[in-house]
Amino acid sequence: MLVLTRRVNESIVIGDSIEVKVLEVRGDQVKLGVQAPRRVPVHRKEVFEEIVRENRLAAEAAQVVSEEVAALLLRKGEGRTP
Repeated sequence: MLVLTRRVNESIVIGDSIEVKVLEVRGDQVKLGVQAPRRVPVHRKEVFEEIVRENRLAAEAAQVVSEEVAALLLRKGEGRTP
């Protein structure tokens, strides 16, 4: 992990298109501004973790549904004669 010290109005640059700027420091809170292209998602970590969790649950549910549909199609096919 890279650790940097920045003061208010100082920035760091990530890659060639993302800038993180310290806007305000008040007590134990730091207000940051993030400037990034629209195609780059920017989330608080707890929000990102929730998105990942929801996506994982959705993928698991889709897998279950896909397996159930495949089983139904197999059963349906077993009732037919060629």
